[in-house]
Amino acid sequence: MAAHSPLPPSLRRGLAAFSGSLFIPNKTRDSGAAHTYRPAHEVLASLPLQMMLYFNVYYFPVWCLAEGMMLQLKYHLLPQHYQFLLVAAFLILSLTEGSRLYLGYVGNLQEKVPELAGFLLLSFLIQLPLLLFLLTDSHTIRLPLEMVVHSLLLAFLIAEIVAAFLALKTMTKQLAAQFYLRQFKEGSRGRPGQGGTGR
Repeated sequence: MAAHSPLPPSLRRGLAAFSGSLFIPNKTRDSGAAHTYRPAHEVLASLPLQMMLYFNVYYFPVWCLAEGMMLQLKYHLLPQHYQFLLVAAFLILSLTEGSRLYLGYVGNLQEKVPELAGFLLLSFLIQLPLLLFLLTDSHTIRLPLEMVVHSLLLAFLIAEIVAAFLALKTMTKQLAAQFYLRQFKEGSRGRPGQGGTGR
């Protein structure tokens, strides 16, 4: 029984199309494609990605607590626009991280391409820029503990982006191979009955 997907159907189709266009270089030619098919029962979930997600889930509350404490300590020392920026960055990072980790778990363990693509996009387009802003902007009054916790989260993030990219590439190629194999089988079933009755 398939688990319910957290993504709307239209977003799932869009992310699947995005992944297909990114990782399947040639959709019209099947030169040598039959030699690259893997068995249908092969597990495509990435163990390195799953391990990183597992440890990230336990590290995330530590990051939230440390960042909340550091933000409270330096809040009154910051200019007003930086107060707003840091609170907004903290809230966006916290809310997005929960969704990102959930999509990563579902996409990797259940081998769902749209969810894994969503995880990759959230990591690359939201989390990475915000973390780099917190680590590099000198006007944010970077405290030593803050630098350590941000650096660890950034290390998790970069490693997960690389692992998710490789896992998504493998899954997309496998799904394309299964699709082409299914089309080939359906085409070969239809051929014997086409020309046998004519005289």
